Amino acid sequence: VQLQASGGGLVQAGGSLRLSCAASGRTLSAYAMGWFRQAPGKEREFVAGISRGGNMTYYADSVKGRFTISRDNTVYLQMNSLKPEDTAVYYCAARRALYRNYLPVREYDYDYWGQGTQVTVSS
Repeated sequence: VQLQASGGGLVQAGGSLRLSCAASGRTLSAYAMGWFRQAPGKEREFVAGISRGGNMTYYADSVKGRFTISRDNTVYLQMNSLKPEDTAVYYCAARRALYRNYLPVREYDYDYWGQGTQVTVSS
């Protein structure tokens, strides 16, 4: 599965961005999906995840209430009230899921990764 993340950019603190993640040539309906991010000098961290069925979502505490993950045949991450500490390269990831409620949150649970899209939030 080749994932393509897009939608990053430069935004002022308090602003919004929407990231998208699509698969080249195939549907994502069989996959649980996640967004991760990596800031300079830091390890990659989980941001948000959504189950294959779309009925379950989970967020890191640092983004809860500000970010929303959703999906149709593309997976989205709506990011509101952005802060400078949200600056990072954002990656989407996919894990084939047998169960529609399965929602992995650990990096090593995911099998496929997109190339990353840069989000920069200025103060």
